[in-house]
Parts: sequence; structure tokens; C-alpha cells
Amino acid sequence: MFIQTETTPNPATLKFLPGQVVMEMGTADFRDAGEAGAKSPLAGRLFDVDGVTGVFFGYDFVTVTKDDAHDWMHMKPAVLAAIMEHFMAGAPVMAEQNGAADFGDEEEFFEAGDESIVATIKELIETRVRPAVAQDGGDITFRGFRDGVVFLHMKGACAGCPSSTATLKHGIQNLLRHFIPEVEQVEAV
Repeated sequence: MFIQTETTPNPATLKFLPGQVVMEMGTADFRDAGEAGAKSPLAGRLFDVDGVTGVFFGYDFVTVTKDDAHDWMHMKPAVLAAIMEHFMAGAPVMAEQNGAADFGDEEEFFEAGDESIVATIKELIETRVRPAVAQDGGDITFRGFRDGVVFLHMKGACAGCPSSTATLKHGIQNLLRHFIPEVEQVEAV
């Protein structure tokens, strides 16, 4: 098994491509070893690597985030070994009772009457933003729209990335404002 590794805009996060589907549907974002071990055998195994602070599963990739005290030169072989051992054993990515889901997502919020604006925002995020963000090892989902402000949840490599503010303010905000005059700004939640 050959696992490709890619850097992300977040220097604390690497993207691992095992060459097969990781999550058939949805995504999973883990920021806590206890939650990870209970919901995903693979995430639990990755959190066993010293220095791992976050694990994110996309369709065909795994992103791993480390703390500042460790460096990738020492961690990368252990992470690669954990991913390889997991897939070679044929173990499930998620515990059976959990299945594929977007963990940590909360209910969406927006005012009655804004349904058409929200539908357009969601379509732009799905077709233009999410594919680009997934290339960098992350995901972004719609959380809400109120008083001209779009609220988005950033996951994976995007969470805590130094360039995420620029991505939000200059990329996504400009895109949404171009197509939807009612959008005034974009905020991360």
C-alpha cells in the first residue's frame, strides 16, 4: 500500500491519501482523543501517535494536525504506519454504531424569508468552495445567515490555519458578495 502525503496551507497539518475511500459519505472531525477512540478506530489509532491534536476524514483523505512541540520529520513515519496498518487490516474507519456523519455540526440558523438566499449560498459553497478547500485537506460547511452575515464552520486543515482568515475574507466573502448582494460579510464559527 502506497500512501501519498501532501502539505496543506496549515503548517501544523498534513494530508494523507491512502489511495482508497476513507469516508463514503460526509466527513468526520476529531479534536479530542477520547471522542476519537469511541467513534473511530482509525482516529483512535492516530491519536495514539505522540503530538497528534486533530484528525479529519474526507472522502479519500485523512488530515492530521500536530502540536507545536513536535515536528513532522519524527511524526510522519508513525502516522503513515498507523494509517497503513489500519487499512491493511481491513478495519472500519468508523465504529459501526456511528456510520458516516458530520460530527460536531450544529443546527443551521437563518430568518424566515431568507430561504432563497440561503439556498444560493449553499449551492456556491458546495460547487465552488468545498472542492477547493478539500484539495487543501479540509472542509467548510454552512452554519447560518443573519443580518447580512454568513456563518461557516471550518474543519480539518482549515481549522486553525493561519491563512483561513484570508480565505474567508478575501476568497469566500468576495465570491458570495459577487453573486449575492445581501451578503455583507463572512465569519467562522
